[in-house]
Amino acid sequence: MKREEILNAVKAYHSAAFPAKPFNREKDTVRYAGRVFDEKELVALVDSSLDFWLTEGRYAESFSEKIADFLGVDNVILTNSGSSSNLLALSALTSKKLGKKRLVPGDEVITVAAGFPATVTPILQNGLIPVFVDVSLPTYNIDVEALKKAVSPKTRAIFIAHTLGNPFDLDAVMKVVKEHDLWLIEDNCDAFGSLYKGKYTGTFGHIATISFYPAHHITTGEGGAVVTNNEQLAQIVRSFRDWGRDCYCGGGENNTCGKRFTQQFGTLPAGYDHKYVYSEIGYNLKMTDMQAAIGSAQMDKLEMFGNRRRENFRRYQRIFSAYEKYFILTEATPGAEPSWFTYVLSVRENAPFTRNELVTFLNERRIETRNIFAGNILRQPAFIDRPCRVEGKLPVTDFIMNNTFFLGTFPGMTEEMFAYVEDCVAEFMGKHLK
Repeated sequence: MKREEILNAVKAYHSAAFPAKPFNREKDTVRYAGRVFDEKELVALVDSSLDFWLTEGRYAESFSEKIADFLGVDNVILTNSGSSSNLLALSALTSKKLGKKRLVPGDEVITVAAGFPATVTPILQNGLIPVFVDVSLPTYNIDVEALKKAVSPKTRAIFIAHTLGNPFDLDAVMKVVKEHDLWLIEDNCDAFGSLYKGKYTGTFGHIATISFYPAHHITTGEGGAVVTNNEQLAQIVRSFRDWGRDCYCGGGENNTCGKRFTQQFGTLPAGYDHKYVYSEIGYNLKMTDMQAAIGSAQMDKLEMFGNRRRENFRRYQRIFSAYEKYFILTEATPGAEPSWFTYVLSVRENAPFTRNELVTFLNERRIETRNIFAGNILRQPAFIDRPCRVEGKLPVTDFIMNNTFFLGTFPGMTEEMFAYVEDCVAEFMGKHLK
């Protein structure tokens, strides 16, 4: 059987296996996120599998190039998850190859307490000290004044996310970075495609990370990427990703450097095979070519997905603006054009209902909600008594922990789903505003 015949059969299979279905408000679930794909992803996946080139190959090259072209960056290193990307980005800054600029145990890294653990855990895993600061409403991003106060002689880096697709104030943060000669890692996992003053997030800092988990802007199932315009950092990230090896040959390549058997490293014998020289304490965190095949197809939809997310955000904003007396509505950071990961909402403290009452009501009606991840991460079991510093108090973070949740803006949302959510919200509000 020819490959073309197989792939045509895959297209037919997609039509039969994944038909479009109308939303049934009596039994269907309004998901907060989900995979959105068509026959192109399935064809690419099977096409890759027929090569049986299981590690990075032609599709990884295609996927990387599409990301690089979209963002306008020089280096894209594919990984097996966004969390791995965060670990690699932070770990790269500990490399001895950076000389006096490297991070060493005891150095401080500023982050926020209201976020996802994967932004914080690499700091602890590398023996560094997280410095937690508060966030601001209604953007849910880092409080810039708190950031300024948090800088100390031990501060060496800032590692923060663009919260749920909403870019943080990059002008203010970059000013702090330059004034104090700090590293900046942008956790761009929830914001792929977001813009700040016409420039894509993930292109401002020294390194940025992306996630391709199914909930995110595009998906490879599990998967992620590290992006940077710094050639040295790119080579270090690849080393950490690929077992810590010094060699930068791609899969199936040999002697790219032209000096494979002629160099001296450590106390190894002169001319020791460069493919087996390890200069970092690394991992194996690579992406497979089958994952990259899906991602390459998904990249062609990224702009359309982003536009749909913006439309869906506006639809939720219209629904909840009728009840603004009881909710804090999310606002984009000035100058930003977010590609919203979700629609974030906070119940005001004077509302005649609680967040838990509302989300319980919605979930009972199969409308999925999520909290803003860890809430106040310092209150999470795994992070109690860990080495850290807290700048001031965290009142907004604690407010978010108790009052905030989000709904989905993913491109799979339909008008029928929004109409159902609107009716359910109206039902709940009608019961509590009597």
